[in-house]
Amino acid sequence: MNALDSHLWTEVTDPGELREIVGEVMSQAATKERATLHRRDREWLAASPYCVVATADADGNCDASPKGDPAGKLVHVLDDSTLAIPERKGNHRVDGYHNVLANPHVGLLSLIPGRRETLRINGRARVVSDAPFFEDMVVKGHKPVLALVVEIDTIYFHCGKASMRSGIWKPETWTSDTLPRHAQLVKETQVVEATLEELVEKYGPKYEAGLY
Repeated sequence: MNALDSHLWTEVTDPGELREIVGEVMSQAATKERATLHRRDREWLAASPYCVVATADADGNCDASPKGDPAGKLVHVLDDSTLAIPERKGNHRVDGYHNVLANPHVGLLSLIPGRRETLRINGRARVVSDAPFFEDMVVKGHKPVLALVVEIDTIYFHCGKASMRSGIWKPETWTSDTLPRHAQLVKETQVVEATLEELVEKYGPKYEAGLY
């Protein structure tokens, strides 16, 4: 049997059918959304060094981009309903920023290493090239090249079931050596002129030194 034979699948296309399968929303989940930052949200964001920013263009084509900085420098709180996320040096693709210019709706997933839960934020974003608060996002002497300013629509904590199922924070489950190192993956999956040896050099110690 071919798993791609979609005529053998049972597809869900109706919202009522979807609700019948998964059940009614649990009361605690139905009421957990907020529109402004709680004190605990601020504390979480100050402790988080990593988040994922989800965007979509005007046609609905999606992108999810990871963002990382030292805890306390990744998300800058402007007020009770506005955040800023710095953009550092990168590969200049800026797919998510192109999306925001066409469609301002964004979703954020904020993580703290070792914590099972996540903080989820949905809102509307703008791309900003400079503002006084850029000075507060300096890392190692470097201001961000851009900032994504997000006006919060909803914010809430998401339970840790996904982290628990995956075992993501349990070192005994980590399999980082299952795949070849990044230089080898780049050489095999992209069209690059550099040799493998040059790529190993590129992604070696100097790579981390050039982050900012």
